[in-house]
Amino acid sequence: MAQPKNGVTADDVKKIAKLSRLHVEADRLQPIAEDLNGILAWIEQLSEVDVEGVEPMTSAVDMAAPMRADKVTDGGKRDDVLKNAPKSDDGFFVVPRSVE
Repeated sequence: MAQPKNGVTADDVKKIAKLSRLHVEADRLQPIAEDLNGILAWIEQLSEVDVEGVEPMTSAVDMAAPMRADKVTDGGKRDDVLKNAPKSDDGFFVVPRSVE
């Protein structure tokens, strides 16, 4: 795989690590630079893809999502929920007092 133009050097990795406040051992700088150059080479290959006449794909941003009315409700399940409560009173959970 060919190196991308203006590849990443060990010095670049050292600078990026410092800016990111990451500690990288000196013996790991070159292998990380090589990994980054490999990633950049793969990205560069995308420019070789012929996309002439290919329709753009839609995204979640470009779609109309079904909307529901924004109504405040109690969910209609109060009694079912309160069945699980150790103690309840007048439709509310009863809990031990936390502030004296």
